[in-house]
Amino acid sequence: MLQIMQSRKRSRRAERKPLSFSTTMRNPNRIVSFLNCLLPYENKILTHKVIMKVVHNAIREKLYTPIIVNRTPELASIYKSEDEKYSDEQIEFIINKSPQEHKEAGFDRGWDSRFDTIFKLPMEFGFVKYAMGEPVRISATGHMLIDAINEKEPNEEKIQMVFLNSMMKYQSNNPYRKNANANVPLILLLQVLKMLKEDPEENGAGVFRQELSLFICWPDNDARALYNRIKEIRSIAGYSYSDEYMYEICLELLGASEKQRNRFKMSQICGEAVDEYIRKMRTTGLISLRGSGRFIDYNAWEINKIDYILKKYAEYKTFKTRDAYFEYMGAVDTAVISMKSTVPADTTDLRKEALKRFALEYSKETVYDELHKVCSKSPSTDYMLKLLPGPVRLEFLTSIAMVQNFDNLDVTPNYTIDDEGLPRNTARGGKADIICADEEYQGLVEVTLMCGRHDQVNNEIIPIRRHLLEEKKKQEKTFAVLIAPVIHEDARESAEWYKFKDDLDIVTYAVDDFAQKIQKEDKISGLLG
Repeated sequence: MLQIMQSRKRSRRAERKPLSFSTTMRNPNRIVSFLNCLLPYENKILTHKVIMKVVHNAIREKLYTPIIVNRTPELASIYKSEDEKYSDEQIEFIINKSPQEHKEAGFDRGWDSRFDTIFKLPMEFGFVKYAMGEPVRISATGHMLIDAINEKEPNEEKIQMVFLNSMMKYQSNNPYRKNANANVPLILLLQVLKMLKEDPEENGAGVFRQELSLFICWPDNDARALYNRIKEIRSIAGYSYSDEYMYEICLELLGASEKQRNRFKMSQICGEAVDEYIRKMRTTGLISLRGSGRFIDYNAWEINKIDYILKKYAEYKTFKTRDAYFEYMGAVDTAVISMKSTVPADTTDLRKEALKRFALEYSKETVYDELHKVCSKSPSTDYMLKLLPGPVRLEFLTSIAMVQNFDNLDVTPNYTIDDEGLPRNTARGGKADIICADEEYQGLVEVTLMCGRHDQVNNEIIPIRRHLLEEKKKQEKTFAVLIAPVIHEDARESAEWYKFKDDLDIVTYAVDDFAQKIQKEDKISGLLG
């Protein structure tokens, strides 16, 4: 009887389901960090013992934090500290007190199944392949990601290229999913965006955010049919309709039964899945946000890559076996990886224009509130800001705050941008995150979400000193500012030591103190006192 039931389960026909990327791996860098924990066990047979070693590593690195940690004051204190680490005995206590009532096909209930939940999306993206009793395999792209995060500074550009390599191939009906909807989400999106761009009636606006629910539920790779459906909806409802309106259209696309209507939640199809879809598409660097996040479009600076991808991957083969899919996904397309963007040599003016636009759009109170949220790891509800990774968002919001609060101050952030002027990645090493200047002073502003002693002293204060010494050769009245969620006492003392040793002004602010301070000052030099 058991064999019959298992046979029926294996032969069950795939049904139409909304595209859903795991929110466990929302941040691309989180995927890379988990792969780093798995690396020591590459080519080893996956057993419960190996899984528990990987789990041990993930808890030690604070990548996975069971509930028992926050319920145990001593452990909660260690978790919040970036300088303290759990002992091996504490990690074993955490594991033993967290039985993980979870079950995945092919894995025993408990930590084995939790392991599969964590690594399932990286496996779908072709970075790793595993199964109980089989060797753990890490692909060429998986190794590229690990190498990128293990560099002296994480190589955000390399990480982005690897995700592009995966997303341009990723299939909604891949062998890891039983989904009757069959398309390559990125290809489908780019094709529809091109059609809308070429349509003179649409004014080049791109895809309306609420229309992305259609992409999540679309049954095939017929981009023309999807484009026509979007045109039809716009002719009837324009850009003003309820989630319920789109939800009903999506249920119709899915051919949802009454039982499925209860399973396919409107909050998922019209909310969470849309946000995660945008995040995953933006990991490629090909997608820009327009209209303060109300529309998405392709990044015009990446048109060469887009044309190449559509030419090579619009027609694609599907795979029945996981091995064949892994080989396809894990292979590196060196042409697209090495292809250069057509980014202008100097994007300073575009960055400044975008800053001024958002400085007018957001109130000062909203910016202070969003600064507090990103530093306290509280979720943003803003359409656009919640799609920006935390470190990028902090640089962006700090730049906006400086523009809003100081008249006659030239604010130049050094984060990389898309063709809309919105940040894509944090400022590269070797430059201050934000350079501010008025008639009298120049300020080098560094921001970080790191709160540990090592991170703030070694990764922030020491490089700040080096930058400041160089800049003071050009302009004597130059000082530096470090802003973080909280300032470690050793970072503050190091800044004071460099004032005594080198006569360098490095001032430190916890983010909430910074927000209060700039409201009281009318010149950037006020930050010195």
